[in-house]
Amino acid sequence: MAFIIGANSANPSIAPQNGIFGYGTPGSAPYSTVTNIVSSSGVVASDVSGVGTARNGVAATSYGGDKAIFAYGSTNVSNLVSSSGVLAADVSGVGTSRSGLKGCKYGDDKAIFAFGYAGGGTPGYLSTSNLVSNAGVIGSDVSGVGTGRRYLGGAGYGEDKGIFAYGYAAGGVTHSTKNLVNNSGVVASDASGVGTARWTLSSATYGTDKAIFGYGAVGSGGGGGFPAYATVSITNLVNNSGVVATDTTGVGTVRTYPGCSGYGGDKAIFGYGAAHNPPGNMLNLTNLVNNSGVVAADVTGVGTARYELDAAGFGY
Repeated sequence: MAFIIGANSANPSIAPQNGIFGYGTPGSAPYSTVTNIVSSSGVVASDVSGVGTARNGVAATSYGGDKAIFAYGSTNVSNLVSSSGVLAADVSGVGTSRSGLKGCKYGDDKAIFAFGYAGGGTPGYLSTSNLVSNAGVIGSDVSGVGTGRRYLGGAGYGEDKGIFAYGYAAGGVTHSTKNLVNNSGVVASDASGVGTARWTLSSATYGTDKAIFGYGAVGSGGGGGFPAYATVSITNLVNNSGVVATDTTGVGTVRTYPGCSGYGGDKAIFGYGAAHNPPGNMLNLTNLVNNSGVVAADVTGVGTARYELDAAGFGY
């Protein structure tokens, strides 16, 4: 039975076939509840009226093999996604309320949310984590490991493990630091990162057991609580042992705050985001990632252009 449930099995037919993008900031209104389903062939559907509390800075991940969950963000609630892609009503949040965190799968059918920003300046940069059971129940806070940071990436790799990497920490420091997650959901201490330090990127599993980090912003300094930065389309592949590769020259429009999801069992898709420092120039472009980790050129997007959303795979 454990083999059937496994979302990251080497057999793509029993890994998530569809994806879902959800929530974010469209620019024309404070926050959105819109979702967009991704088919098993990577086609993004038109907007579906949202369910739950509109918010940004949300995180999403697959769990239970064929389901997904959105959680946290600017409001501490969670919303489960069924194996058919139906988004459920709000569930009251568990643990520390925060935004700019990330989620990933681990242990074959479970998930973890970690890191993020709870406000209040330097103390608000967190490495706190919360485990998600294979029934979609979020656990209480686990004391953080590693450097507290926000707007990082996270994805499953190696069929039953996860990785968090990159991000923006207190003092305007951008990171390429990584933290591996074992198949029991334990987060490891910081390991030296590879590639360009950046934040506001996104990430997903591809090829059933590998991961990709892509896009984001480079730079620190500036004011208003955010650094001045340059957007990039750089990607970094992660092999099935959790080793992050050096930068790959980016493909497609440079952008920040996109979402990324697996689809088709062994592929991934980046979508939406902002072309430069928000709130300007929201995008609804997508870029498909094949099962070798190669990113394709821009595809004209469908649905509401927005940023600070997230995405996850669902459905066998």
